[in-house]
Amino acid sequence: MEKILVTEKAKEVISQLKGRYGELMFYMSGGCCEGSQPMCYEKCEYKTGSRDVLIGEVEGCEFYLSEEQNQYYVYSQLLLDAAPGMGGGFSLETVLGMAFSITTHALIPKENAAIV
Repeated sequence: MEKILVTEKAKEVISQLKGRYGELMFYMSGGCCEGSQPMCYEKCEYKTGSRDVLIGEVEGCEFYLSEEQNQYYVYSQLLLDAAPGMGGGFSLETVLGMAFSITTHALIPKENAAIV
């Protein structure tokens, strides 16, 4: 079982962004404002910190959580989605008029043990 999954709509947006920018990555911190929204960057344009946690990949793009967010979601599976709207100010999908978002599914102990 994977820690992060992606919807078909988010896959479409990621594909469009890859065509425009090349390799991408995602980061989600626990800060205020846009901090709890997944942010999409060109792979080398955002430097993760030593306490950030790589939780998996979506469509070949690394997805990181801040240490605080990782602890908050330790017993959850995350789903990356995209919909029309205003994304984070520095997140690449805003040029497409889209916004990435996260929903979660609380895992039962058996599911949590199966996370890869």
